[in-house]
Amino acid sequence: MKYGFIKTAAATPNIKLANPSANAIEIIKLIKKANIYGVELLVFPELCITGYTCGELFLSDVIIRSISDAINQICKATLDKKALIFVGSPILHKEKLYSCAVVFQNGKILGIVPKTALPSYAEFYELRYFIPTKNVSDSINLCGQNVPFGTNIIFEAKNNENIKISAEICEDMFVISPPSNRHAQAGASIIVNLSASNELIGKSEYRKTLIKSQSGRLLAGYVYASAGSGESVSDIIFSGHRIIAENGKILVESKLFENGLTICEIDTCQLAYERRRLNVFKINSITSSYHIVEFNFDNMGTKLIRHISPLPFIPNDLQSVSTRAELILQIQSRALAERLKLTGLNAVIGVSGGLDSCLSLLVILRSYEILNRNKKDIIAITMPGPGTSTQTMENVSKLAKALKIQIRKIPINEILKNHLNNIKHIGNTDIAYENAQARERMQILMDIANIEKGLVIGTSDLSENALGWCTYNGDHMSMYAVNSSIPKTLIRYIISYESERVKKYKKALLSVLNTEISPELLPADKGRISQKTEDIIGPFELHDFFIYYTLRFGQTPDKTLMLATKAFKDKYSKEEIKKHLKIFIKRFFANQFKRNCAPDGIKVGTISLSPRSDWRMATESSANEWINSIK
Repeated sequence: MKYGFIKTAAATPNIKLANPSANAIEIIKLIKKANIYGVELLVFPELCITGYTCGELFLSDVIIRSISDAINQICKATLDKKALIFVGSPILHKEKLYSCAVVFQNGKILGIVPKTALPSYAEFYELRYFIPTKNVSDSINLCGQNVPFGTNIIFEAKNNENIKISAEICEDMFVISPPSNRHAQAGASIIVNLSASNELIGKSEYRKTLIKSQSGRLLAGYVYASAGSGESVSDIIFSGHRIIAENGKILVESKLFENGLTICEIDTCQLAYERRRLNVFKINSITSSYHIVEFNFDNMGTKLIRHISPLPFIPNDLQSVSTRAELILQIQSRALAERLKLTGLNAVIGVSGGLDSCLSLLVILRSYEILNRNKKDIIAITMPGPGTSTQTMENVSKLAKALKIQIRKIPINEILKNHLNNIKHIGNTDIAYENAQARERMQILMDIANIEKGLVIGTSDLSENALGWCTYNGDHMSMYAVNSSIPKTLIRYIISYESERVKKYKKALLSVLNTEISPELLPADKGRISQKTEDIIGPFELHDFFIYYTLRFGQTPDKTLMLATKAFKDKYSKEEIKKHLKIFIKRFFANQFKRNCAPDGIKVGTISLSPRSDWRMATESSANEWINSIK
């Protein structure tokens, strides 16, 4: 596929035990079906040409001859099929029998990878029939073709350096040092596992944990296909479990006890970016011991079926949302508690009645609970000005009542008027008029902090920092920024969680959640908000999507546009998304100077724009290449 995606499938055929010719027919059916879907990498289970539970029949000359015929039949069926296909089969080599992955593409056998670790415990007795291998490098004649035979083989796409595939087989994954470790060290970006793992209570979750962990540790894709129905059930049963994972995340998995195909795309560009970003990942000298087999990889251009969440910072299920929200609040509040304890100061905060200051206030309350401090010592101040709406003032009042804190009111209308007169401002509502309000408010907070031995707690969030949607030396500044790495879309969910956790807060917090986002720096319209942030810079859900894919994974704008178009297909047109993506890029590059002097702020998620930790960028950097790449 395009943009670095490779369409991948794990397959479990319906087999007949000890019947390679019948199994070849079933395998070919799934190959043809996968081809219709545009699959580019297809993985079958361990020993699926014969079945895993053949027992003594593995050693039979009848079976061995039938295997050769079945492999030849499958090989012919792959002609004109562009997918790289891994099929599990016994292979006789130099009078010894091996459990192998046979690799096909377009009518050719490209290589054979034997199994390294053979279990011989409990219900497993593979050593009775097969030979274990390690660091084997040889060749074999199979179906009239001379092909590589060995454990150290990487199948590398000729025209895409990010696609390098290696195999391990079932038990190989469960041992203390899986072959996939050295495969990844030699450059493999995708590991396939041909498996015959029987099903037991709790085993599927254990299996998923191993696959998630291994894909995460190796910064790799992982495709797992296990045996299913047709195997002997004399003592054990196989569920046909199929899993596709990427960098520590399960992308898709099959239901248990259902044969067939499980399909998803692996993003090889994203994996390559992660390996570049994390300098701890090194391709080492063992590469020289590997046999590189090149294969033709054609971008088929099929439709992307992988789920793309429009809210990438939000977990998919409510339980996970609650768990994450609680953890975030703990991180924020405990970090703030440490800073307050260290300084011996009390928290000073400007409360506007909007989302960001509401979250900061909730964090302050928790930090005071951690420190066993009296919340009467919280110095909360609201500073209504010309743009302050009736709604946000009501929100402030509700928060004070629900949270049982005192919120001082210091109107800035006259202060602002005097200041603008002093600097000979001509009276229109321009950028100077707007920013003067934010700076007056910050000056008040800083001065009160000096008078009352306080620490000004910031309210600005990750989304605003990325877009530069803050007044330089106004709300841009603070003495500790608790929201600095939390995106706007996530803030809503955190506040919603807290409204359910503490019922007495609910009414006040819901009122905040139902208020439109605004800096309230333009005069209110008969008490109503007249300046709506998303009408000016675009929807935060789009900008947060851009932040996630641009900053977390270094994606190109055209790829981000493609993903956003899929994620928001029922809400925004491609042209709308393109317009807002250009706004995001322009604003992000233009406002690096604000981020270069950002205050201290705790990192909560995987993205931080602090110049002291995650993000270092010259203010003079040009956005032209990024803008021009949007088609």
